[in-house]
This record gives sequence, C-alpha cells and structure tokens, in this order.
Amino acid sequence: MVVSLQQTSVQSSQPEQWLIARGHDIDCRARPLIMGVVNVTADSFYDGGRYLIPERAIAHAMELVAQGADLIDIGGESTRPGSHPVGEQDELDRVIPVVRELARLISIPISVDTTKSRVAQYALDHGASIINDVSAMRQDPAMASVIARSGAAVVLMHMQGTPQTMQLAPHYSDVLTEVVQFFEERMQAAMNAGIARTNIMLDPGFGFGKLVFHNLELLRGLSSLLVLDRPLLIGLSRKAFIGKIVGEPVERREWGTAAAVAIAVDRGARIIRVHDVDMMKDVVKMAAASSHSWPSSREEG
Repeated sequence: MVVSLQQTSVQSSQPEQWLIARGHDIDCRARPLIMGVVNVTADSFYDGGRYLIPERAIAHAMELVAQGADLIDIGGESTRPGSHPVGEQDELDRVIPVVRELARLISIPISVDTTKSRVAQYALDHGASIINDVSAMRQDPAMASVIARSGAAVVLMHMQGTPQTMQLAPHYSDVLTEVVQFFEERMQAAMNAGIARTNIMLDPGFGFGKLVFHNLELLRGLSSLLVLDRPLLIGLSRKAFIGKIVGEPVERREWGTAAAVAIAVDRGARIIRVHDVDMMKDVVKMAAASSHSWPSSREEG
C-alpha cells in the first residue's frame, strides 16, 4: 500500500525519500508526511495520562487519522527527561490492545515507540509495521533481528545517554558531525543485522541529550544530515527547548512548534511527528510549498 499523497504539487529534490515498511510503501517524495502521536502512558511530558485507557487511545488515534495523519505512532513508555522505565508486561498491556484494534480500523502504517524487542515483536504480530526505537537498537540486543525478520521499518534516533541521564550534562564538540557519525554507525549495524537500507529512517533526537543551543544548531544545520540519504523523521512537538525560547508552558507551545516545524521542513525533514495534526498539517503544507517549486499553472492569489 502507498500512503495517500493527495497533495502532489510539491516536488522534492531530495533523493531516496522512500521507505519500505512491511507491506507499506511510504512515499514522502511529493510532500512531508505527518506522524500523529498517541501516548498510552501515565507520565509523558504533554499528554501523559490522557489516553492510558485503551478505548481513549484508540479514539484519539482515529481523531488524528481524521485530521490527516499519514502514520500513527503509539508509545507505552515515557521517554521524557528523568522518566522511569516501564516494565515489559506493563508496556505490552498498554500498547498491544491499541495496536490490535487500530490495525483493524485503519490502513495507514502503525508505528510503535519502544526499545524492547518483545514489545516490538508482539506489536508487529498484531499489525504494526514500524518500530520507533529511541535507543537506535542499542538497548536490546535482540531488537535488530526482530525487525530484520519481520521486514518492518525502523526509526533510529540519536540520544546521548538515556532518558534518565540525557539532560544532566550533554556535551558535544560538534553536534552535527557527531550525529552524522552516530547514524553512519547505527545504519551499518542495522544493515549488518539484515535490515534493508530502504527500511531505515533517521531521527536526530531533538531534546534527547541536548541543551537549547545544541537543538538550535541541529535545526539550523538539519540539511547536512541529508548526506545520509535516508528520510529524516523530526520530533519537535512542544519540546522543552521551544518552551525555554518562547517562554511558554507545554500547553502553549503550539506556535513555537509551528515555527520549528516550518524550519525543519525547509531544511529537508520528510516525516514530522506531532501531537497537533490538524494544525501542523497546514504548517507542513505551506513550508513545503515555499521550500520547493510549485509547478501548477499560474494561479491567482
């Protein structure tokens, strides 16, 4: 199945913006895609506790799909700074009922945000097609083989440290160079484990082991990551560094998020992971249209 790309006017100049995910051909060449976030957690930094009950999580995911999400990302363990790990069985109990029901109801790809190979395996068995691993498959040695056997896609995210330690004292000589080097190593590890290059996307990990100025350097230089020739998935939604810049609590960071998302799209991001699909889809459309040629006929306006 090809993810619906009704808006085809924006032409991307970036190569290899194509992703294979277990029966889904995810084409993000024509426009950046929107990944809607569903946190089935008690303590996520923005919506923790809202969707802990499976029925609420399912209803919220369906709302995001109706708003225009191209993919849905389901997480059962918070990875906010200082968060505590969730037991494997607890994570399974949170995530699998939601994945199972959504796989029956929707046709767009379902991603599961987990670092645990057993959670990944169960999620894939029940209809998921993408594993979003914030540890880039470093935490669980079995993760790579689970993904390789299934033909699922994987998100490899950069993080310095762990969610418990990442914001204590992050340090880089050159954040962009070090992120590129990290991805080169993790992509090679993934391919050595049998994961096809076309099944890999990359997340530079805004807010994961980075101070405000590291995040800004990463945003300014995002286009330098295009040398890796894989789709960039960007998670900026309501992040703490945005709050520090605009001086707003998490509930009022949508406009700061919109500005950051527009910059990311302009600099090559192809999948945008957000809480606010309805608002951000228009930001993405406008940023994409202004970043590339608009080959339609001369229209008034």
